[in-house]
Amino acid sequence: MLNKMTLKTRSWVKKRVKITGTWKIKVQKAGKRHLLMNKAKRSKKKDQYGETLSQSEVKRVLRQLPYGIK
Repeated sequence: MLNKMTLKTRSWVKKRVKITGTWKIKVQKAGKRHLLMNKAKRSKKKDQYGETLSQSEVKRVLRQLPYGIK
C-alpha cells in the first residue's frame, strides 16, 4: 500500500496569525502583555486590532501554511 505524503503545517504560524477574507494576514502587536498601566490609553487602543503584514512577509507566512488555516 502506498503512503500518501502530506505536508506539515508549522504550528507556530497557526497560533500567531489570522487570515482575513481578502487574504491579508494580521498579527498581534508587541507590548500588550504587561506594564499596561504605564502606557497611554490612546496607544493601547491603537494597537487593539493588531497589524497587517507587508506583501513580502505574506508570501513567507503562506509558505508555512500549505493548507491554509481552518
